[in-house]
Amino acid sequence: MLGIVYAGQGTQRVGMGQDFYEKYESFRQTIDNATGIVSKVTDMDVAKLCFEGPAEVLSQTKYTQPAMVAFAIGVTKLLREAGINADYTCGLSLGEYSALFEAGTLDEKAVLELIAKRGKYMTEASEGLDVKMAAVMGADRETVFECCDKANAELKGEKIVQAANFNCPGQIVISGDALAVDKASAYLKEAGAKRIVPLKVSGPFHTSLMKPAGDKLAEEFKNISFKEEKSKVVFNCVGREKKEEESISKLLEKQVQSSVYLEDSIKYMVNAGVDTIIEIGPGKAISKFINKTVNDVKVYSIDSVEDFENTIKELGA
Repeated sequence: MLGIVYAGQGTQRVGMGQDFYEKYESFRQTIDNATGIVSKVTDMDVAKLCFEGPAEVLSQTKYTQPAMVAFAIGVTKLLREAGINADYTCGLSLGEYSALFEAGTLDEKAVLELIAKRGKYMTEASEGLDVKMAAVMGADRETVFECCDKANAELKGEKIVQAANFNCPGQIVISGDALAVDKASAYLKEAGAKRIVPLKVSGPFHTSLMKPAGDKLAEEFKNISFKEEKSKVVFNCVGREKKEEESISKLLEKQVQSSVYLEDSIKYMVNAGVDTIIEIGPGKAISKFINKTVNDVKVYSIDSVEDFENTIKELGA
């Protein structure tokens, strides 16, 4: 069984997708169409920003998110043309929207409009805040929760820190107000965390500070018709498929303001029988997380045309 997993924010790079754009007509059309769709929400020439940068602009949330999803849609369509479709799919944070496209739950126009608005709303929710995210290496979940709770208690709830991403065993990202993250980091070092690495981000992602963005997305979802999934989507905020009584819109609303359980999502797919996983997105960060999380799974990463062609050759497409 095949799983397809989509990268999240932080892996973007100037030049991403340029080789696909030059070689494949369908990819070129996807990127050019994306500009027409997302520019109505945020002023952005997707091809120009992806291929020419500058990096500091491409790294701004409101631009990163549409760029990453446009890249993912383009590669997904090329895989479809080669006869490759997922049995299970998921994504890291914004990558979940690409997973919903792969599953046929959202069409190309809808997913690009939504992700452009998501990036805009998350940017707005972060404005005026002194915030930080940091990757904690070598601490278990219970220790991270305890240290975040201690920091929040010390600050009497005036500043907050939360566990934001469970990437793989031994790597958990904390997020929130800068002061709270610093205090939690100090407690984590005392508790034996091996390293704490600040991340280059512009917002307190996947914390309750993102509630304004969640509220705005909830309004957008009222106008969206989610279609039945053709492949099974494993959702970030629960680390599993949705239950019958759960709605995609509520899970996406929750996702933007609560923890991302990537480690749990990968384990869920493998326990369901997935033995081959393709990562789509710049860089190979998720492939590393997968290899640290599960054994005996064949992992491919598609960042370039060469990666793509080698993958479809090996999979016999």
